[in-house]
Amino acid sequence: MWREFVADLRAQKLRTSLTVLGIAWGTVAVVVLLAFGVGLERQTRKRFHGLGDRIVILFGGRTTKPFEGFPDGRPIRLLPDDVPTIAQEVTEIQYISPEFITRSARVRRGVKAASPAITGIVPAYGVMRNIIAQAGGRFINDRDVAERRRVAVLGDELATLLFGHDSAVGRQIFLGDTPFTIVGVMRPKLQNSSYQQRDKDRIFIPATTHYALFGNRFLNNIVYRAKSAELTKVAERHVYETLGRKDKFDPTDKDALGFWDTSEWETRFGQMFVAFNAFFAIVGSFTLLVGGIGVANIMYIVVRERTREIGIRRAVGASRTDILRQFLAEALMIVLMGATLGFLLSVGLVAALGGLPIREFVGAPTISPSVLVATLALLAMVAFAAGLMPARRAAALDPVDALRS
Repeated sequence: MWREFVADLRAQKLRTSLTVLGIAWGTVAVVVLLAFGVGLERQTRKRFHGLGDRIVILFGGRTTKPFEGFPDGRPIRLLPDDVPTIAQEVTEIQYISPEFITRSARVRRGVKAASPAITGIVPAYGVMRNIIAQAGGRFINDRDVAERRRVAVLGDELATLLFGHDSAVGRQIFLGDTPFTIVGVMRPKLQNSSYQQRDKDRIFIPATTHYALFGNRFLNNIVYRAKSAELTKVAERHVYETLGRKDKFDPTDKDALGFWDTSEWETRFGQMFVAFNAFFAIVGSFTLLVGGIGVANIMYIVVRERTREIGIRRAVGASRTDILRQFLAEALMIVLMGATLGFLLSVGLVAALGGLPIREFVGAPTISPSVLVATLALLAMVAFAAGLMPARRAAALDPVDALRS
């Protein structure tokens, strides 16, 4: 079989080469498109996790239902006391933090100044929001909150603006006319969404210090994380019930509070990327299908050219299964050659594209195990479909008619 296949390759170099290139190009299309899909999905998830892992951001809303003598249309504002109340009564919550935000004071260091979102929080906030201090610094701790210390953590780009490439930890800045000591600078992270300002441009101080300095009565929002993804919706319902009792609104009034469940958003992103990758696979499959049609046409030509040979083989005892196996194997060999060439080209192309300055936007194209499995499955189907029909036609030839041709 191998000897006959190699002889046919030598006799029809151009025809076979073009067929192999068709399969190779189809393989490249599938692998590269799926690799870009995987890279984009990973980059998007990474950016999304920059906002936080499984966090829920709770905002005040406005009632739409009258309740216990109170009219509808009443604003519900979040207070600092709501945080310990929720933490005590909603046992499904693992971490929770208040969040004060103001822009009423400029941040200054010498002649350099900025107007970032000055954010008052507690230590759990850093855990939930993936705000990790660079080496040599730290995040806000419990003593900072308890003693109302004038300490601050800077976003990495804000630190660069104020201090350039010098170390900021231990140095002083001014919020308005109040001096603060920098205890940490945030480690750079990817973040594709925000509800006020990107963390890289913010300044974080203890919530108690923020309240003492700026006198905000109401919180901008509360950030919390449930103990598990399965408990997030349960926690949300209990938060409605807890604040409903405290602020006298109907706990079924969904507009009384606003929730941004990032885990739900991540699930929607996952569903979107499933459809996105399926679209890429379909587009690549059409290209691969064209190559498979080329293989099928070549095999039909081979069957017609070798009709007399098939008749002789049948006359000397070859069965239909032997003939079927021979031509199906030859089709599979052609597809295998094209697939091997296509994979080699794909690896080189993905490596070359990964070196372009596109990683920040679309991620690095990645040939993941799922990409390999999907491509191999498509190749197997194309090879089987392209080889089966010509092989069956060859096996069905009548030996007498074949010898007469």
